[in-house]
Amino acid sequence: MRSHSKQMKPPFLNNIFAQIPEHLPEELFECIFKKDNIIIERIVSNGHISPVGQWYDQARDEWVILLQGKATLLFEKDQNLITLTPGDYLLIPAHTRHRVEWTQPDFNTVWLAIHV
Repeated sequence: MRSHSKQMKPPFLNNIFAQIPEHLPEELFECIFKKDNIIIERIVSNGHISPVGQWYDQARDEWVILLQGKATLLFEKDQNLITLTPGDYLLIPAHTRHRVEWTQPDFNTVWLAIHV
C-alpha cells in the first residue's frame, strides 16, 4: 500500500465581506487563492479610481464580478464606459487597456477578480 506524501488540508471558511479595514486610504487588493495559472483576488474600493493617465494593461485575461457597490470602467481603445452594479461581470481580455473611472464614495465596492 502506497502512502500519500501530500496531506489534505481541512476546508477553510471565510467571508468575502469580512475583515475589510474601516479606513481604506488606498484600494485593497487581496489574493485569496493562487494555484497554477489561476489567481483569485478580492478588491475593495471606496471612492478609489485609477490615477490620472494610468491604464491597466494586464498580461492575463481577467474575469471580474462586482459583488457590492457601484463602479465605472473606461476602456482605452473605444473610450467605452461600462457601469457595473452588483451581480454584473465581464471578461477583460489580456492587454485590453482599461482604468477605473469611478467607484461609489463612502461605501465599500467589493469585486472578485479571476486572472487566468
